[in-house]
Amino acid sequence: MDLHILEHRLKVTSLSKAGLERYTHGLIKLVFLRDRTRCKFFCLTEMPNDYTLVLDEEGFKELPRTDFLQVVEATWLALNVVSNGHSSTGSQTVGVTKIAKSVIAPLAQHKVSVLMLSTYQTDFILVRESDLPAVIHTLSEEFSIYREVNGESVAVTSTDVSNGFLKSKNGFSPTLHPVLSPKNLFCVMSLDPDTLPTIATTLMDVMFYSTSVKWESADQDLDHIHFFSFSLIDGYISIVVDTQTQKRFPSNLLLTSASAELWRMVRIGGQPLGFDECGIVAQISEPLADADISAYYISTFNFDHALVNNNGNLRSERKGR
Repeated sequence: MDLHILEHRLKVTSLSKAGLERYTHGLIKLVFLRDRTRCKFFCLTEMPNDYTLVLDEEGFKELPRTDFLQVVEATWLALNVVSNGHSSTGSQTVGVTKIAKSVIAPLAQHKVSVLMLSTYQTDFILVRESDLPAVIHTLSEEFSIYREVNGESVAVTSTDVSNGFLKSKNGFSPTLHPVLSPKNLFCVMSLDPDTLPTIATTLMDVMFYSTSVKWESADQDLDHIHFFSFSLIDGYISIVVDTQTQKRFPSNLLLTSASAELWRMVRIGGQPLGFDECGIVAQISEPLADADISAYYISTFNFDHALVNNNGNLRSERKGR
């Protein structure tokens, strides 16, 4: 298998809902006016109290700097595992549970903290740019590693980063975090970018006015949790919504897998997890890999979220995998 280091240089941010009105112009531009921005990597994930925005440096320029926006100081790089070919475009991608033992666990052992972003199309592993030498050193025996430079894939070896700082493999003792599994179910969908104008009103309503929606259960902490994720990455759209919100979109425009699976969420963390702890993703993905259960995994500014098939013991494959 090949590991691709993509060209995107990413910022991870949290936007307080109290300051949303100052950011709607920039967010609308990033979502609906692709020809007016050079942003190629954009992901918005809404939680009850804030939005996590993961976006490249061009997209980050569209966000005003205010006290409502928290920004992780580090720059992050996106990694993508493909199973054949030397190009990250058009190759068969590999699910998050399939790379649990070959990528996520070794990085945790070498004390490299990662974030995960699963989409309808693929899975991205986010690592700090400063950790790249350790990443290459750790994974070079298992993978052929390529770095995208001006649209071309250039082979990388561990000797290319031999002068970089390498973290020692002393093992890690993961902290056991509490988990929450709300009762509402989720759908993972895609959409032809050309049809975005057709659902613009609905999408903006879901993104910006979710607090006006009355939930069937008042106890959101135990029964239902509001979670919405929209990503537009290299021209591909991925949407994660609960089944209640899905009904607001025209079904004829949404792309789902052939079996139209429903997914149960597991939220990891009772308190904000931070960005320095290693092994959080591995704790969840390795047991799922052992059970041969495919999963989506979305890291946000404060918590991590795994989506597993609602049938539990059924192994599901994403369309295009």
